[in-house]
Amino acid sequence: MYVEKYLFRRALRPFSLSVALIVCLTGIIAAYKDGFTDLVSASLILCAGLLLQAGVNLINDYSDLAQLDAAKYEGAQQQIKRNGKIGLGCFLLAATIGVYLIYLSGPLLLLLSLVGLFGALGYTLEPINYKRRGLAVIAVFWLMGVLMVVGAYFIQAKGVTLEVFYLAIPVSLFASLLLLSNEIRDYEDDRDKGIRTLSVRIGYDNAVLCYQLIIAAIYLSVILLGVAGLLFGSYFALLTIPVVLLPCRLLRREKTARCRLTPETGRGYLVFGLVYCCLLAL
Repeated sequence: MYVEKYLFRRALRPFSLSVALIVCLTGIIAAYKDGFTDLVSASLILCAGLLLQAGVNLINDYSDLAQLDAAKYEGAQQQIKRNGKIGLGCFLLAATIGVYLIYLSGPLLLLLSLVGLFGALGYTLEPINYKRRGLAVIAVFWLMGVLMVVGAYFIQAKGVTLEVFYLAIPVSLFASLLLLSNEIRDYEDDRDKGIRTLSVRIGYDNAVLCYQLIIAAIYLSVILLGVAGLLFGSYFALLTIPVVLLPCRLLRREKTARCRLTPETGRGYLVFGLVYCCLLAL
């Protein structure tokens, strides 16, 4: 059971790669709207973003080593370590691309990249370990949301505007929603292993409420962007509500049924994100 849980294809969490794709596209499209575009750097931004997301996913289970008995779960421990090494390799490749982009963009991007890299490593690695401290949902909003949107924009435009931060809010909230769905799905396992995620700390019912409130905040932020004149046709994003709400039917289901919660949330993110980027490009 545990070996299967930590297999590479499951540890990679392909559905969550939509986070990197959408946040990078948001920054790239925002820069294009402001008259800045470079297809080469845009392609490199997407590659680096996907590699960074893959690296975060692959090291995500590293903190589980302390909870797995070496004799009983040796195979699972080996798989976690193997995934962790591949994850670090993804970080190295992303950093290589980052060096070239820093050469093109200047030292400020170096600062942004270092914050993002150390933030990603600190997700499950000690002594920071956002996951164990119950800070992962908040950290993901900034590190895999706002920071990546702003970074993608900065590489293209060589500067940052306050409007870009506002445009990053909906997709960053959705990144937090995806992480929260993962915590809710694994609630019993994390609780039993003493992993103090946000969901474990506040309780299952409150975690479900947070999931629902984040969805409401996503669409409220989209509407406010439309009212502020930053997102043309923002009301069309409401058409994605049925897809985004679909995973909610699993929130109160038994543990085995909730295994689909995170993949379905990821698909909702992709649908919402593509519509959002299309509206942003108008």
